[in-house]
Amino acid sequence: MSSSQAGPPASGAVGSQQVARAAIALRSMGEPNSFARRFDFWDTRYEGRRIFSELLGTFLLVLAAAGGGMVNARLGGVPAAARVVSPALMVVAVILFLGAVSGAHLNPAVSIAFALRGDFPWRRVPGYIIAQFAGAVLATLLLWALIGRHGPAGLTLPGPGISTTTAMLWEMVLTVGLVSTILGTASGAQQVGQIAAVGVGSYIALAGLFGAPVSGASMNPARSLGPALVLGDWNSWWAYLVGPVVGGAIAVGIAYILRGRGGGKVGTRSAQGTLGTLWRPGPIGQPMPAPDEPLDLEPDIPRDQEPGQPPGRSGPREQEPGQPGN
Repeated sequence: MSSSQAGPPASGAVGSQQVARAAIALRSMGEPNSFARRFDFWDTRYEGRRIFSELLGTFLLVLAAAGGGMVNARLGGVPAAARVVSPALMVVAVILFLGAVSGAHLNPAVSIAFALRGDFPWRRVPGYIIAQFAGAVLATLLLWALIGRHGPAGLTLPGPGISTTTAMLWEMVLTVGLVSTILGTASGAQQVGQIAAVGVGSYIALAGLFGAPVSGASMNPARSLGPALVLGDWNSWWAYLVGPVVGGAIAVGIAYILRGRGGGKVGTRSAQGTLGTLWRPGPIGQPMPAPDEPLDLEPDIPRDQEPGQPPGRSGPREQEPGQPGN
């Protein structure tokens, strides 16, 4: 046998292979198909649906957020409290019906924060951000076409006497709380499922009630810069870009201190949605034709059978053992 031919593996190599197989078997115990499904995080088969989900969700959010001010400027009758609570309620609704598709980020600061946290791949961030800005622009264009432009209505601007720097810092502080709420309710340590939507929406409403007079309480670059692009008003625009992004990064640092690195498997599913992993589009089973007549769900009871008596037994009930006679 020449030296170039491979001989039988050394005993040490065989032993290491056996140890590796044993380690894989141990890691797979109690976690069926763990290795077959381990790359679902990178699955791009449904990326178009996720992108459309972000566009639609942000469109609805900006329709409520910018629409409140524009409708009030045109017709009046929309109180300030309603203008800050309505976007929060819209976020709750969007998370509930789109969260499983894309994670319902609706906010470039949230997408960046999830990526910094390690729960979302960086290569998906540009597509999400483009979709979010596109949704904001389309919503503003629709509002403009339907009710017209009315000065700065629909924009997020610093309050009277508030400098751009102060507005930026205010947005940063508010976004720290928002992203901390999102990351906390999405982590494996304390994930609360769809109730997380209520927590996120509640924070947005509360932050808007006390923060809107200072900076508009946007906490979302797409919500602020989309209308600014359509309406051509770039006053203080950088405050609504820098503040939320920096605030989201600070929230990631806080999450690391509180819960360690990453949000776990649950955090990954919350960040990217479960489309293509836990469920796939398509019908489940065969469709059943509708009956011609309403179904009679009540069993036929013979006339001589007492109510509550099991079917098939007619006549008087038998006396239970140990029960006194009549």
